[in-house]
Amino acid sequence: MRRLCALVLLAAAWCAHAAEGPAPLKLWHAYRGGEETALLEATNLFTKETGVRVDLLALPYDAYAAKLTNAIPHGAGPDVFIFNHERLRNFHSQNLVAPTAGAFQREDYFSNTVEALEVDGQVFGYPMSLKSLALYINTKLVPRPPATTAELLALLPTLSNPAEGRFGLAYESGDFYFHAPFLFGFDGKLFDEAGKASFDTPGMARSLAFVKKLQDEKLMPQEVSGALVKTLFNDGRAAMIISGPWFAGEIAPSVSYRVVALPTVSETGTPLRPFLGVEAAFVSARTEQAPRAHQLARFLSLGEASRVRTTVGRQIPADVQAYQLQAVKDDTLISSFREAAVNATPMPNTLEMARVWEPMKLTLRAVLQGGAQPEDAGALADRRYRALHRERPPEANPVPWLGLAGVMALGGTAWVLRRPAPGMTFRQRYPDVARAARYVAPAAVGLLVLVFIPFSVGLGLSLFHHDAGQYTFVGLANFVDILASRGYSITEPLSFYFTLVVTLLWAAMNVVLHVSIGLGLALLLKDPLLKLRGVYRVLLIIPWAVPNYITALMWKGMFHQQFGAINGLLVALGLEPVSWFTRFSTAFAANVATNTWLGFPFMMVVALGALQSIPPELYEAAEVDGASRWTQFRHITLPLLKPAMLPAVILGSVWTFNMFNIIYLVSGGEPGGATDILVSEAFRWAFQRNEQYGFAAAYSVLIFVVLLGWSVFTKRLMRTEEAA
Repeated sequence: MRRLCALVLLAAAWCAHAAEGPAPLKLWHAYRGGEETALLEATNLFTKETGVRVDLLALPYDAYAAKLTNAIPHGAGPDVFIFNHERLRNFHSQNLVAPTAGAFQREDYFSNTVEALEVDGQVFGYPMSLKSLALYINTKLVPRPPATTAELLALLPTLSNPAEGRFGLAYESGDFYFHAPFLFGFDGKLFDEAGKASFDTPGMARSLAFVKKLQDEKLMPQEVSGALVKTLFNDGRAAMIISGPWFAGEIAPSVSYRVVALPTVSETGTPLRPFLGVEAAFVSARTEQAPRAHQLARFLSLGEASRVRTTVGRQIPADVQAYQLQAVKDDTLISSFREAAVNATPMPNTLEMARVWEPMKLTLRAVLQGGAQPEDAGALADRRYRALHRERPPEANPVPWLGLAGVMALGGTAWVLRRPAPGMTFRQRYPDVARAARYVAPAAVGLLVLVFIPFSVGLGLSLFHHDAGQYTFVGLANFVDILASRGYSITEPLSFYFTLVVTLLWAAMNVVLHVSIGLGLALLLKDPLLKLRGVYRVLLIIPWAVPNYITALMWKGMFHQQFGAINGLLVALGLEPVSWFTRFSTAFAANVATNTWLGFPFMMVVALGALQSIPPELYEAAEVDGASRWTQFRHITLPLLKPAMLPAVILGSVWTFNMFNIIYLVSGGEPGGATDILVSEAFRWAFQRNEQYGFAAAYSVLIFVVLLGWSVFTKRLMRTEEAA
């Protein structure tokens, strides 16, 4: 009877599973706004047509590629993912993408979009949309768009008034993606005949000089972000902007605009040629539902899904037939971007392309911030490129390392199980070990999963070199390269020693300011005669209560050279505005000011609690003896504050030592990585410099060693204080 019941339940479960239909497909993307809405509608159409449900996951673009390369090899990634084509060769080398299936027809798409998805004669991915830059113009301010750079230079002064915050042109000038049209328009090249990156060229210098002239003559704003471009254009304070089709969804309804192709460079006769990006639906090489995954990818790129992405998501379709639809014909934005894409340069899908972004970012910002001349910037980019992209160290023999690990494991086990006296067994030494193990088991499991396993993996990873998905055992080569500063001097920002000194200076200055400001405010709030003490306490704790990344972004905006509140205050006082992120001293000061605002409330709360625990009789006795306020503070307050403040100082120093958010969001390491600290430098080696995970792990191990030394020192300091 039991067996019969079990069979019935099993059959019922199978029927329920069968009724649910096929397993859902996982689709990853980085869309936002209208593009995400359009994708959701397109997948709903696919579900209605096939009965296969699609689970969508939106990821932040900055971390998207890293999540794909880490998830797919372990079978935890998507069945289909949408990504731009420039990383295709990297994905292919790591066996992350599958070639298109038999239903793929090249003639369904524009030929250049298919060519962009080719690797070794095979096509990987289904082209969905084109993305390139074009010129948005406010038709009320610019009735006739400029056709050449000469016309542009003649028009911009009539549209610009820096005193009123008005500019003829605005775009994200510090981003190489937006500078590429100028590079190619001035006949500059990004790669040599062998396909290697080459920056020190006449075209590069001319393009940088042209953009620098626009900024110096205040024809376009400085330190431009995407949010600033949007604000200026919607407020009518930027007559023209350079952006892609995604910007159309951010334009206010009250703004009358049109989109045209970028002008032609008068000196060369070459159009400003932006990068052509092809966004495609890629099928994971590890999917267990390959036929359905290919069906979904092809569905999203053609037909009704293409119409939805065009009309709702405002994407420029790669589908040839989409341009026969009346809704697409009537859309001037789509047709304008399609015409602008004719002169676009397809972005190479080689590994070399992924390596040029950071050197070019350094070059652009160095020139625009006045740290380098246009004619010298190419050599600067070449040098940074060679320093960032290390050659693979020689392969090491892992056998001795495995033997050493085994000896250490045996030694540790023997030390734990050692006998303190002859004839004494382990159970005699630890009679309650079973009960103790049950008590500590939950905490031990948590520490094992959250601390020891990640630490062990990171320690092991530091002995490997990662390149395009391939891990090579190199022993201590990563540590040797870091400690020997190979490729750059110890006085350069990329050096471990330079970054270590900056980190120590950063931690020391912040802790001193946190303690001094926090203690000073605590002494004021302790005064019983102070009115509204409760209100002040609440107001002063707010900086600590607000998430630090929100505070960092607020202070970043306040330090903006042209539109920041701090420079506005300086101008109101009759002083010159400061370009905060062009010099180490001012950029470092901006970081310290932001983190001081975040950190002093914690020290204030600790100090206030400790002050309230000091008996008032001690101060009364000191006053009777004629002690001054300074003497009371020195001989009563400070000694009794030490037991509470010393642990807070130690904790605050560790927090500050690894305060990644402030460095990354406020200065961004500017100028030229000089204000990066150890933890942000490790992040850049892992995720912004060709995914050198082993090198980044070695950096992290060295950070651990530094903090371990600090913890040993503070432990002894605490023991000394307790003994006193």
